[in-house]
Amino acid sequence: MDAAMVTTAFELTGYRLLRSLGVVRGVTVRSRSLVGTLHATLQTIRGGNISILTELCENSRAEAFAFMMRHASDLGANAIIAVRYDATDIMTGVTEVLCYGTAVTVERT
Repeated sequence: MDAAMVTTAFELTGYRLLRSLGVVRGVTVRSRSLVGTLHATLQTIRGGNISILTELCENSRAEAFAFMMRHASDLGANAIIAVRYDATDIMTGVTEVLCYGTAVTVERT
């Protein structure tokens, strides 16, 4: 599936919805390493962007997004609408990142 066919909107401009296949999701659970936590702590002292945590967040979201796209593709979808992200702390230093949306089949109008 092409990432251009994934949107946070409830429709894809230029496409007609043919069928809804239900909710699809991608989940990843990540933790910070001891070294990463130490590096992040040092970065907070000088202020600004905490690059090691930014990278962890970006990688977690990208992985959850890829899992969601695979789930939709397995259902036969060619698009995903109404995409959202959520994150939950499972325990100290461990976070679940969820990406979810509605898998659909569409055709160009």
